[in-house]
Amino acid sequence: MSHHTLVACSKIGMRVKIACSSLIYRKMLRLDKISVDDTDVGKLVNLLSNDVERFSMAAGTLHYIWIMPIQAAIGTYVMYSYVGVAAFAGIAVMIIQSVPIQGSLSRMQGKLRFSIALRTDSRVKLMNEITSGIQVIKMYAWEKPFDKIVGQLRKSEMKMITKSSYIKGVAAATMLVTQRIILFVIILVYVLLGNTLTGKVVFPIIQLIDTLRQYVCIMFPIALASYAENKSSVLRIEEFLTKSERQNDQNELYITAQPGLVKLNQVCARWTESSISETLSDVSFELKPGSLCCVIGNVGSGKSSLLHLLLKEMALRSGKIEVGGIVSYASQDPWLFVSNVRNNILFGQPYHKDKYDRVVEVCALKRDFELFPFGDRTLVGERGVSLSGGQRARINLARAIYRDADVYLLDDPLSAVDPHVAKHLFEKCIVENLQNKTRILVTHQTQFLSKADFILVLDNGKVENFIKPSDISKIKVNLIRQASSAETPSVDAIAEKRSSVSSDQLTRSLKDTDEESLDAPEETEELIEKGSLSFSVYASYYRAGASTLVIVMEILLLIVAQAACNACELWLTFWTNNVELHNKQDIRNLASVSNLLRSNNNTTMSSGSLPDNLMEVSTAIYNPSTSTIESMGITTESSSFFEVLRNTIVPNRVLDLTENLYIQTYTLILLVAIILTIIRSLLFFRICMKASTNLHNTMFTNILEATMRFFDTNPSGRILNRFSKDMGAIDEVLPNSTLMTIQVFLISFGVLGITFIKSYWMIPPTIILGVILMWFRKIFMKSAQNVKRLEGVAKAPVFSYVAASLDGLSTIRASKAENMVKIEFDDIQDQHTATSYLFMISFEAFGLYLDMVTITFLVIAMLQFLFNDDALGGDAGLVISQSLLIIGMLQYGIRFTAEVAGQMTNVERVLQYTKLDKEGPFLTLPANKPSADWPEFGHITFKNVYLRYVADEDPVLKNLNLEIKPTEKIGIVGRTGAGKSSFISALFRLAPMDGTITIDGVDISKLGLTKLRSKISIIPQRPTLFSESVRNNLDPFGKCKDEVLWTALENVELKGAIESLDMKVSEGGSNFSVGQRQLLCLARALVRNNRILVMDEATANVDPQTDALIQRTIRKNFEDCTVITVAHRLNTIMDSDKVIVMDAGQIQEFDSPHNLLQDHNGFFSKMLSETGPAMEKKLRNVAEKRHKLKEKLSE
Repeated sequence: MSHHTLVACSKIGMRVKIACSSLIYRKMLRLDKISVDDTDVGKLVNLLSNDVERFSMAAGTLHYIWIMPIQAAIGTYVMYSYVGVAAFAGIAVMIIQSVPIQGSLSRMQGKLRFSIALRTDSRVKLMNEITSGIQVIKMYAWEKPFDKIVGQLRKSEMKMITKSSYIKGVAAATMLVTQRIILFVIILVYVLLGNTLTGKVVFPIIQLIDTLRQYVCIMFPIALASYAENKSSVLRIEEFLTKSERQNDQNELYITAQPGLVKLNQVCARWTESSISETLSDVSFELKPGSLCCVIGNVGSGKSSLLHLLLKEMALRSGKIEVGGIVSYASQDPWLFVSNVRNNILFGQPYHKDKYDRVVEVCALKRDFELFPFGDRTLVGERGVSLSGGQRARINLARAIYRDADVYLLDDPLSAVDPHVAKHLFEKCIVENLQNKTRILVTHQTQFLSKADFILVLDNGKVENFIKPSDISKIKVNLIRQASSAETPSVDAIAEKRSSVSSDQLTRSLKDTDEESLDAPEETEELIEKGSLSFSVYASYYRAGASTLVIVMEILLLIVAQAACNACELWLTFWTNNVELHNKQDIRNLASVSNLLRSNNNTTMSSGSLPDNLMEVSTAIYNPSTSTIESMGITTESSSFFEVLRNTIVPNRVLDLTENLYIQTYTLILLVAIILTIIRSLLFFRICMKASTNLHNTMFTNILEATMRFFDTNPSGRILNRFSKDMGAIDEVLPNSTLMTIQVFLISFGVLGITFIKSYWMIPPTIILGVILMWFRKIFMKSAQNVKRLEGVAKAPVFSYVAASLDGLSTIRASKAENMVKIEFDDIQDQHTATSYLFMISFEAFGLYLDMVTITFLVIAMLQFLFNDDALGGDAGLVISQSLLIIGMLQYGIRFTAEVAGQMTNVERVLQYTKLDKEGPFLTLPANKPSADWPEFGHITFKNVYLRYVADEDPVLKNLNLEIKPTEKIGIVGRTGAGKSSFISALFRLAPMDGTITIDGVDISKLGLTKLRSKISIIPQRPTLFSESVRNNLDPFGKCKDEVLWTALENVELKGAIESLDMKVSEGGSNFSVGQRQLLCLARALVRNNRILVMDEATANVDPQTDALIQRTIRKNFEDCTVITVAHRLNTIMDSDKVIVMDAGQIQEFDSPHNLLQDHNGFFSKMLSETGPAMEKKLRNVAEKRHKLKEKLSE
């Protein structure tokens, strides 16, 4: 029945876990902006991996809180019937040990659990940021600072976990010796009350104590600890579930209106309640259905905030808002999830081919689909890492357009694409395709303003102007001038119109293939080990925790402590057997005395005066006091005969001294057992904590040093699973399970040893049963380990899905896709639950078979004493009581081995990440160290350079040969996939490379990666900030003075936006606008002050004003540096010294813009001609002026 009960309880626990997980996810979908900013992925992962898991674990233990009093009452009554009032002394000790002591330990555990959870949240949160921004960390050579930061968080976390483990160690030791302490107290009181200890008393008491101990001293404290930990988890979940939610549709300030109508009347709104000023203040305007409104303004003016307000993502303080009909939204930062391109566009909407093809056409995606290896079935990596910025933006826009809506909110979708594509998107998609829809377009590109119905100009959260295009002259002149730079086209889509040979071949092959028949690629599967766990996994775990000497010492302590515990039982057996032998001898002696007295006609004693009861004679012999003898009617003369007789039969026997010796010896053995048990438990947990610390640190170091290929092919959820669920199990579950397994097996071997000593006939059946037992275990473990591995793998998608949902929360809610993502989340969770349930049910079935084996062992033990007339009661009591003990112990031991093996799969998974392919080396060999001021000039050469991301694939860079002279400003142009980003990867050695790249004559392949990357500054396309202080985001090494940091912030005009250098940056930099984030990245480059600067389309997603500021700052501060710019807008590279034109991984042209434009049939010249006559003329003039200026300066 116990197994069926556990299955039923486990089902309840799983249901509670699933319900809480679903509740947490559904709550996340309803959070408002304040709560979202306060909720990081690490905290959610911890809630879903550790906190809800405790409900499942507690389902089978919490019942003992109410079961224990009932069991204690029944046990006390039965025990009283054996030992009388001595039973109450034992129960008192049991209650003291289980309630005050274990209760205090449980409360301490609960408090520590809360502290551990907070620290784990912080660590996992940072790990999520690191995995998301790993490329930036590598290119900045920030591995050491982040290793230090994570190390500090881990140290703080492990401090709490270690305290918790030591408490568990003391509790485990206490549980083990409690039975013996209780038995000692009962025996002591029982003997002191004048009773004689016998086997028929002590061994039933041992069994009763063991039964009560399981409930009162083991399960009840576990239930209390589980309650305390669950209470902590409930508080954390409750805290999350009570976070504020976004305003619902019934908010009285939001009014349902005519479909397509958008009307705001004196609206004031802010993101947080603590904000001093309103984010949007006194905003009023009205759009009729079918209107197109362009929203423009400087960085931080409130453009994105306005759209979020219409989406009800922002708290409305006052005023009235009317938004009629269905709303669709395209975010500024494109959000894509791990699936194929088509699913990202459909996003739960039904597929209609005509409609879908039209959306693909108007969003300029048709050509991209032709170039994709699997068309629109091509897999999109996490956060769209496999796509260019322009492709991500267009897919993100297509998702919004595909949805039938009345109002379309488009947050700057045109900035990430070049003007040619932007023109196509605006005219074909926004104007024509959505002509009857209400459209609010945030943009920085003023060339489109004339085709809008209205222009809304925001400044500092207020409406500066709300006008028609005919009144555009009222808009501030400087805003138009700054925005006009957006008209300058970039090269991506222009070059995409030109196809290389390889592209043509790919296109033809795709056209020859039916689209639906393409095998859609799947996400890279996680590596799953097969078969039984190898010994090396166990060895690696313990070697990570201690030296061989310490491990040997712990093994000896485990054995000696168990020997001391078994010595207690052996001494009790000796004691009771000795008493039994004395009693038997007494009976024989009394019979002899009786015969002697009756046959001897002594003159001093008449036969009539002899007592009839021999027990009275026995009392008189062993206690020859005058009162005892006289009470029997024996004269004083006769009493001398009793004295002589006593000394003759049992010479020199002193009962009081013998009892003291028994008790003193038992006390000494028990004290030794208690001390050794506590020491071995604490040492064991120390070893495990050190192993956990070292495994985490090794894994994290390997993650930091892993190749970029690893991060491109492994979702962050999979990596986070290692650092959350797997490390959580290694930290807290595995040590406890392992110690319990060791203790159970030591007890079991001790019991078998005692049994074999007392009855060697038990050896053959024990061996047979042992073989059967191990056969059952082998069958179980073969499947259980693989199921456990599957369970670990099935958990990772849950974390990935939650992280992706949190990133795209605004898009999900705007698309009314909550029900769809709920269903998908439930499906993913069900897959994980299925593996968990399979493991649990097989576990209990295995336990049932173990019961059969151990009960058979008990029956054999009882039978061999039943047919042995010479067996002593102490021996029989010892073997039977210990056999009863082993029934439960051995079963739990075997099950614990399965549990440990299952938990060891977590170690196995962590060890996988300690053997990753590494970049490197990170340190420069002394013989290859360059001068201290290297690079002094910034002279770069490429010679026969090939680069490939995967060893067996074709190179993405092919035979690059070029020279970049010191201080030259180089632009790189080319279509998507031409090799621009790969050029940067080669310079930073982010992928395997053949050929030679030198900087100031030094071969970079001979340098350590840290040295190389620290000497090159980069401003990435996607600005990456970490949830640290502004100071740490600028200078994580802490080498620069505050004045230097403030100067850098002042140069990028962010000094006014930064309260202090210790100001906290929210996760992902969400408390800064996209433009401000990019400016912070520019400030980093200023702080690093290197001779080489790389800009990877750094101005692609910022407004023209920020673009102009970045260009101006670079010209001013990097005049004497070599600057390489991957171009997005052509105006950013037209004044470069030289331009590299790339296609299909090769350099097609490399010269100054002026010289390249002299060849009207050249790549660069044709790109320019496709921008239109007016723009071509303008850009040629820029190149001409730059050429003449250089000639003048060279004279």
